[in-house]
Amino acid sequence: MSTEYWRLLGAAAYFAVFFVLPLLAKKPRTTTGLLCALSTLAAGSLYPLTDEAFNPFLILIQCMVVWEMVQRLSLFSAIFPAVLQIAGLCLVAVRAGLQPFSWLFISIHAILLYSGAALYRLKHEREAFANTRYNTLMSEYRSLKRRLATEEDSARQEERMLIGHEIHDSVGHKLTALLMQIESLRLKDGNPYREEVDLLKQLAYDSLEETRRAVKAFRRGDTGGLQGIIRLIRKLESDSFLRIYFTVNHGAFSAPLHGEQSFAIYRSVQEALTNIMKHSKAREAKILFEAPGGSVFRFEISNPIINPYSYQEGFGLTSMRERLNKLNGDLEVFAASGQFVLRGWLQITDRGGAY
Repeated sequence: MSTEYWRLLGAAAYFAVFFVLPLLAKKPRTTTGLLCALSTLAAGSLYPLTDEAFNPFLILIQCMVVWEMVQRLSLFSAIFPAVLQIAGLCLVAVRAGLQPFSWLFISIHAILLYSGAALYRLKHEREAFANTRYNTLMSEYRSLKRRLATEEDSARQEERMLIGHEIHDSVGHKLTALLMQIESLRLKDGNPYREEVDLLKQLAYDSLEETRRAVKAFRRGDTGGLQGIIRLIRKLESDSFLRIYFTVNHGAFSAPLHGEQSFAIYRSVQEALTNIMKHSKAREAKILFEAPGGSVFRFEISNPIINPYSYQEGFGLTSMRERLNKLNGDLEVFAASGQFVLRGWLQITDRGGAY
């Protein structure tokens, strides 16, 4: 076979390896071997025969290989293909019989090329390290903010429940006892103040009803309830750059949920959104509330699946299902049509006005 045929074959092999290189970017050792092969093929394909001049395209080709080295290898791994490149360049230059001025030009070019490549790679690694530290610190900061918000909500929830129970147990019971005493006084024979007693009874009864309504509104206005979900969505959109689409159907906001039910829905939505931020690369989610017929409250949280993956229910989802089961509800989790869906429901029972 002629020399030109071997050169053509070497050039074809060089470009074949060059275009296969991106497919093996996640394998550093294989990438290092391929770049060594590129350095060898470049020098071998342009190696001058007898009376042939130095081919300057070798410098251009080596610049392309250096760029791939800078992008894909660490400084230590890039030493091996760089040594092969310099050795090949020197062999070709000696074979071509270059003049001292040409040697000076090639030396300056090599020094500037490899120095610039090393500085670029060093700067890139420092920036990557700084970005990794920044992302880690931001993740810890957001985790601490979520934990602090959760603890504040839990403390506020407990405080509101204690205040509600205190009003229920003290004021409500005393007003009930007062009503019984007034009724006993009203039923006594020969009472000359029957009309006044009837008025006092009506005032006590109205006070008891106002107390009941206040306790009911107090429990429904809990920050861990449905109104708290709106604040949670605003916070996540501003702090975590999570895009959330919130839809309310069939009068879900006016559904007569008591404090425990509202708090369970809040915790379910909070856990679902936290899982999306932790495990999903998609920075968006959809939330749907509905109360069809006024007897069942349904909620659904979904997010797109970019890369299909298998999942296992952890402690958060298990606790969520147990909390809903205690309130005559249930939870289902599934992936379908490129969406990861968390769907739950609760039976609506109004306990806010009962003593």
